[in-house]
Amino acid sequence: MRLIAACLTVLILLAHPSWAEEGMFPISDIGGLNLKGKGLSLTAEEIFNPDQTCLADGICKVNGCTGSFVSPKGLIITNHHCAYRAIQSLSTTSNDYLKDGFQAQSLENEIPAAGYTVRITESFEDISEQVLSAITSEMTFTERTKAIEQRQKELEQAAEQRNPGQRAEVAEMFAGKTYVLFLYTFIKDVRLVFAPPASVGNYGGEIDNWEWPRHTGDFSFLRAYVAPDGATVDYCEENGPYQPKRFIQVEPKGVDENDFVMLIGYPGRTSRHKTASFLEYEQNVRLPYIVQLYQWQIEQMQQSGKEDRSVMLKHSSRMKSLANVEKRSRGQLKGLVRKKIVATRKAAEAELQSFIQADPQRNDQYGRLLSEIDAVYGEMARNQYKLDIENIPSASRLMYFAFTLYDSAVERQKEDLQREAPYMDRNIDLTQRRLLLAVKDFHAPTDQIILKEMLTRVGMAGPKIEEISDDLPGIDTIASLYDKTSLGDPEFVESCFGKTPQELEAIQDPALDAIIKLYPVYMQLREEAKSREGKLDQLYGDLVTVKQAFQKQNFVPDANATLRLTYGSVKGYSPEDAVYKSPITTLGGAVAKATDSAPFILPESIIKKHTQQKFGRFSHPTLNDVPTCILYNTDTTGGNSGSPIINGSGKLVGVNFDRAFEATINDFAWNESYSRSIGVDIRYALWITGEVFGAQHLLREMGVE
Repeated sequence: MRLIAACLTVLILLAHPSWAEEGMFPISDIGGLNLKGKGLSLTAEEIFNPDQTCLADGICKVNGCTGSFVSPKGLIITNHHCAYRAIQSLSTTSNDYLKDGFQAQSLENEIPAAGYTVRITESFEDISEQVLSAITSEMTFTERTKAIEQRQKELEQAAEQRNPGQRAEVAEMFAGKTYVLFLYTFIKDVRLVFAPPASVGNYGGEIDNWEWPRHTGDFSFLRAYVAPDGATVDYCEENGPYQPKRFIQVEPKGVDENDFVMLIGYPGRTSRHKTASFLEYEQNVRLPYIVQLYQWQIEQMQQSGKEDRSVMLKHSSRMKSLANVEKRSRGQLKGLVRKKIVATRKAAEAELQSFIQADPQRNDQYGRLLSEIDAVYGEMARNQYKLDIENIPSASRLMYFAFTLYDSAVERQKEDLQREAPYMDRNIDLTQRRLLLAVKDFHAPTDQIILKEMLTRVGMAGPKIEEISDDLPGIDTIASLYDKTSLGDPEFVESCFGKTPQELEAIQDPALDAIIKLYPVYMQLREEAKSREGKLDQLYGDLVTVKQAFQKQNFVPDANATLRLTYGSVKGYSPEDAVYKSPITTLGGAVAKATDSAPFILPESIIKKHTQQKFGRFSHPTLNDVPTCILYNTDTTGGNSGSPIINGSGKLVGVNFDRAFEATINDFAWNESYSRSIGVDIRYALWITGEVFGAQHLLREMGVE
């Protein structure tokens, strides 16, 4: 039986009518949304019910994205960019699935998507009291963070012991205040079924990314597999398709302008309850840093793969990920400045401070709250040189391999519940599998350039890094380091799994040795992060409490990769004076964009069918063309990629994949006038799958005859 998070539900009850438009609502809150008058014909219980099968049972989490079961045989539709890592990993110069697409004609031809998992939410329970009982007033902030982490792991382990085969995760809903234990069905055998070529799935590339109008067929199909007895196990030939409790019926008629739509999915992280000082740090420090560093890395990868398709394939998944974050960060920077978000947040905080100071007792308790939060971000800004040190293992693949192996070896010497989460027994297989996938794509010449740049950046901090300068690899030794390391060899890396720190040290691999020297620095940074987290959790918990008293209302918690619902309608917008963007694009628009140069190269078969007007049943009744993408005013963020766009009858009419450039600011603030999300119209996905590439068997499986 599912347990309703009663305390959480009380905390997030609706208190403002405008929230019917703004909010990524925890799925348990749907009963308070009053959607009947907005175009929804389903009851709240039909969408989510803790005691019986409901629409939400057809939604799953696919790695960091969302997916929907669209058949009783575990068929999942999600985004092409969500399946991109699997497509890229399976591609070679002779079987280039990124370029040519992939189609499995039968279950036997479906290919394992290494490193992919699927989760389906089964239950959740408010456990705030149990988590917070682990802390005492005498604890340091670091001890506070570690105590909460320890209690979360204990509760997760106990839940998994009570529910064999399921996965437990504790999610912090309001920082330092509320915690919910989620139970998931956790599927580890996921296979690639169908992917259009990148000329469809990534049409427009980074030029069109985060932009409207859009003509991208950003969809792919995966399938979840389980053992013959229904157990969730790793890939095995004997495994068969998973049978979901519920699948989402596809609506081949699609949707039209002004129609009601809702999305159910797993949005990543938003920061709408953070302070102006946090936003200033983002605006002045972190976002500019990401934009500059990621642009530079992408340029190096593009240059190295320009003349060699095999090298470009190695870089393609990482480049796509970096480019997506880089452009989003640029959009957020632009939005923070243009919409004056920092000034608006400061004005709200000034009113809150006046409210606090108006009451002596309240002032005693909360008077320094905002200034203490400000001090944390001020210290981070003063120490921004540490960003380069922190990012060495993420920018350089070689340093990432070395750090993960050595960190794992150190952590695996501890008791399971004492380890960092990636190295616990429940997670170690996935950590190792993803490491090996990264090793497979390693390109030493490019990585050498990147590591040299990172070390140069760190060196520019001058006196601030004197205490660690002797531990850093010398720039003049980098070439030798890459020549002599064995960490680019998957077999060698795999042989390092399970070794102790002393055994890794004895190997005397130069890349491992470099990380071993720096390891104390990274442990100090980890401790600083835990101390900062402990302090901010306590402060933000108090901030929510006093804001609720001031505003006399409760709040929707920031998104945190747990199951949420958002709703709105198919709607255009006016991003600037005298400009209106309508909400449906067509195949004709895609054809008009097509050139002989990437990223606007459409397959000839698509252009020919458009010329011949061979649209089948997927033509829009008034546009007389196949709709490609749709625009709507729902509230979304990262993690909503792949979320089903669902109509008022509970049927799937599209797949969410992006936001408009102006809506990149959604992570910090939402506004109906400019916050727009973008999805691929289901008619385009079906037309591409069945009419263009002939996978009619998939349409039949989805009940589209």
